[in-house]
Amino acid sequence: MTDVPESHPRYLSLRTRDAIVAGVEAGVTSVHGLIAHGRGEAFDYLLGERTHTFAKTAARATAAMLLAARRPVLSINGNVAALVAEEMVRLSTSVEAPLEVNIFHASGDRERAIERHLRDSGAGEVLMPTAAAQLDYIDSNRRFVHPDGIHVADVVFVPLEDGDRCQALRKMGKEVITVDLNPLSRTAETASITIVDNVVRALPLLLAEVADLRTADARELQGLSAGYDNAAVLAEAVAAIRGGDTDVKSGSVETEGGGA
Repeated sequence: MTDVPESHPRYLSLRTRDAIVAGVEAGVTSVHGLIAHGRGEAFDYLLGERTHTFAKTAARATAAMLLAARRPVLSINGNVAALVAEEMVRLSTSVEAPLEVNIFHASGDRERAIERHLRDSGAGEVLMPTAAAQLDYIDSNRRFVHPDGIHVADVVFVPLEDGDRCQALRKMGKEVITVDLNPLSRTAETASITIVDNVVRALPLLLAEVADLRTADARELQGLSAGYDNAAVLAEAVAAIRGGDTDVKSGSVETEGGGA
């Protein structure tokens, strides 16, 4: 961790930045991931760096959809591995969904580094992309998937997703759940459920919702996911960013410190 005291107003944000930098140094995250993280951080400033009600609504619907799914899969890229590997491993166990490595910038070394990092974080089996199974409607490296994972999944949880693959998965008839701080992104607008929140806050929230809904019956789970309105949630997020939320309008968000 950078030599910054916990009393610093940017401490949590700087600690998260350091986790991304450490991911790059460990070969888990690509340098492009630094840019993506910085873009997300800018939206987090505008959201007051806190979890809003609309994110909680999406997280509860996410928990319900994952618990009700027949073949849920959790997709892991470099940034997700660097920031919330342990939480993703716990979620994998909680909803009985395999973890599958899937990255945009092709690199066998980085795929294996992510796999090792997940295992070091407590994962058992980790599915890896293969040439034997490919997604339709996409030409990037993300089309390569595991034949027993994303390829046959009915629900795919893809935090910090790439818009092209999100669109491809939806065209293939799969439900897609994402975490995205930008409510105007292609991913956010295409996904079945979008949690507009920082992934380091969203995963603990989601784990709590899964624990709360574990004893719910199929009808209740299906009702929660079917009653969810992603467009309405995104509209609330956009309103908060534009200043409709009093916490954001107060000007209390501290944006100094660190640099990109």
